[in-house]
Amino acid sequence: MSFDLLSGLRVVDLSQWLPGPFAGQILSDLGAEVVKVEPPAGDPMRGLGPLDPDGVSAWYRQINAGKTVVRLDLKADAGREAFAELLAGADILLESYRPGTLDKLGFDAGRRAEIAPGLIHCALSGYGQSGPLRLTGGHDLNYMALGGGLAYSGTPHESVGAYPPTADHASAMQAVIAILAAVVRRLRSGEGASLDVSLMESVLAWQALPFTAALRSGDVAPARGQGLLNGGAAFYRLYRTGDGRFVSLGAIEPKFWANFCTAVERDAWIPRQSEPLPQEALIAEVAALFAGMSQHRWTQLLSEVDCCFMPVLEAEEVLAHPQVQARGLARVLDGPSVEVAFGGLVDGRAHPPRTPVREVAPADALAAWRER
Repeated sequence: MSFDLLSGLRVVDLSQWLPGPFAGQILSDLGAEVVKVEPPAGDPMRGLGPLDPDGVSAWYRQINAGKTVVRLDLKADAGREAFAELLAGADILLESYRPGTLDKLGFDAGRRAEIAPGLIHCALSGYGQSGPLRLTGGHDLNYMALGGGLAYSGTPHESVGAYPPTADHASAMQAVIAILAAVVRRLRSGEGASLDVSLMESVLAWQALPFTAALRSGDVAPARGQGLLNGGAAFYRLYRTGDGRFVSLGAIEPKFWANFCTAVERDAWIPRQSEPLPQEALIAEVAALFAGMSQHRWTQLLSEVDCCFMPVLEAEEVLAHPQVQARGLARVLDGPSVEVAFGGLVDGRAHPPRTPVREVAPADALAAWRER
């Protein structure tokens, strides 16, 4: 059973791959009823990632759990008629087509308003519904590149991509935020909304701080590996341990850095926290220290020290960690497959296990839609 925060809201989800389906899943977790409409061949995500014995991707099953799926051919009259009926009973339409595609299928803004007055339409696209790149194809790495998400991450010698895909997940959350705000407005006024959310701009929205620093001079410059938060500070960095693994040190506040230095018997380092960035000499000394013991030994030494330390864990270790276990959000299912629940507790409880994604025939989907 999902949370009931959005109980009564109906979502028709036309999206594919990861961003839109993740947004739809968040809405489903919060209590909305989500019907995912896929083309006759299905969402291409069905073939991406680790495959189950039946040939369907475990990733597809995870990201669409909690939803009902129906396949419709929106290029055929019967498919368009069924879609129009679904839309007539919907509160929210979520789609990730290239700009203009929905219009070509016969569902432009005017038609949508006729079918479903007050509809909240969220168009989730790569670069937005306007501008010179509106029709340009792309994927997460491209959106991160243009949106500023790669310029300051990595080493001084190379940029480094993020995993799992950052723009995909960020844009899903941006879409949900915009949709929920539109729901609040509709409750007040009855007015629907047209929401234009792009993956690139979901990354761009995070760049005010590094961009501001980039336009100034001095020690705030965020060049790769040289800024306060991207590798230039000895007290805020990832370090390799003696067994080839990694640990994180985030001792920004002086008290945390002092606690760390005292714990490792390097009190002479305490005043050096204020050395200019990049702190290459101090970084080299701290790196040499961490290289002297295994990750496990460092965790034993520093886990109880108030210095913002944490080992970099692999998947199995994260799932077994006492904090993760205590919160109950990550579950290993048969397959094996890992379900991670909605990222937070509501009224003191975690989201229960999601129902498996369920595909139904168009007639059955419409019958169930009418009954509610």
